Amino acid sequence: MKYFGTDGFRGGANESLTAIHAFRVGRFLGRHFARGKRPRIAVGKDTRLSSYAFEYALAAGAAASGADVYLLHVTTTPSVSYVVRTEGFDCGVMISASHNRFSDNGIKLFGGDGEKLPEETLALVEDYLDGGTLPLATGADIGRTVDFVAGRNRYLAYLLSLPRVSFRGLRVGLDCANGSAWALAKTVFDALGAQVRCIGVSPDGTNINEGCGSTHPEGLCELVRLHALDIGFAFDGDADRCICVDERGEIVDGDGILWVCAKDMAERGVLGSGGVVTTLVSNGGLSRALERMGVVCTRTQVGDKYVYEEMVRRGALLGGEPSGHIVLRKYATTGDGILTALKVAELVLARKCPLSFLTRGYVPLAQKKRDVPVANGAAVVQSEGVRAAVAKAQEAGVRMVVRASGTEQVVRILAEGDEEEAERAVRLAERAVRESAEAL
Repeated sequence: MKYFGTDGFRGGANESLTAIHAFRVGRFLGRHFARGKRPRIAVGKDTRLSSYAFEYALAAGAAASGADVYLLHVTTTPSVSYVVRTEGFDCGVMISASHNRFSDNGIKLFGGDGEKLPEETLALVEDYLDGGTLPLATGADIGRTVDFVAGRNRYLAYLLSLPRVSFRGLRVGLDCANGSAWALAKTVFDALGAQVRCIGVSPDGTNINEGCGSTHPEGLCELVRLHALDIGFAFDGDADRCICVDERGEIVDGDGILWVCAKDMAERGVLGSGGVVTTLVSNGGLSRALERMGVVCTRTQVGDKYVYEEMVRRGALLGGEPSGHIVLRKYATTGDGILTALKVAELVLARKCPLSFLTRGYVPLAQKKRDVPVANGAAVVQSEGVRAAVAKAQEAGVRMVVRASGTEQVVRILAEGDEEEAERAVRLAERAVRESAEAL
């Protein structure tokens, strides 16, 4: 698609993604969901400086098309999904570029079922963005905006209703990435009785994800070690990701979280026959560990929306990505970082053992990764040089994935296998990507 990638329409704020784009997306949504009635659209945003401009631009466009827009203000992506599917909204919008730097922003769209809008609808949005026309609402048909903090509070109440044990006495570290979770996550863990220490809770509009959060969990590791905490959780900018830190200050990524949850669910007989859904970049050690336990592991495209779609097809209840998008289908239709943190904390307490013990049985294979900035990633990964590099790696017994990012202008390279061979394969692929980018 031209504008929408694996997780919404994303780009440099007022560069490749402008407030005018936001206005036109709002115009489209307000008209598309009318269907003989006044549509209701829920809108949330993260803490980026540009999120305010995009929020109001989108709301103005939707109201101009005749929709009522309910503003959740600073909130998490999964809260928008929850509010839409439980409060009878026609669609939902999250203004966020997730884990990207503050100068980027994005628009994520949800249908009335709380799931990401299908690509057929996104194609219609793109057609309108490229010059389509729509009539404006007039008179009493013009929409309005409504303050809807109550919706966010209902989401918090939902999260608080989920744990089956008290968190009293549990020492928890939280890294909220100076983003959407900065107030919500601590509120939840405090209410459940945990002893909470936080970092990444001073958003200023420009420091979201800056050296913190799920993409930079080193600070949380230090916090856990320094204060002898039981566990730590790092979220990304819009809190749909969660990376854990065990009591030793060691990182447990999304694959490790999937293993811990899958093992528990399988032992309790609630995992179901659909097994676990992962992606192409998930560690091969996870699939081996699951298969030893008799659990089916299915890989799909990178992106939590693809994970969820495959989960629905297979009837799976658990899926996710190493980045920390964990989908617990019994509770949510998208990745939810705070929900994931609650369920892992609950497991630690219910099993009466530390997280490092729960991860036993999963031995990750060696992986090497590179991100190469390129403007034409889709073409680069199909080039003859890149394909030759991948083929050579496979001949050496290395599993190689080279793909254009759906959220940033980079080509992501992953090599898995023998550590030395994987490093050699990554270097070869990186060189091929750079040469192909220059040649195109």
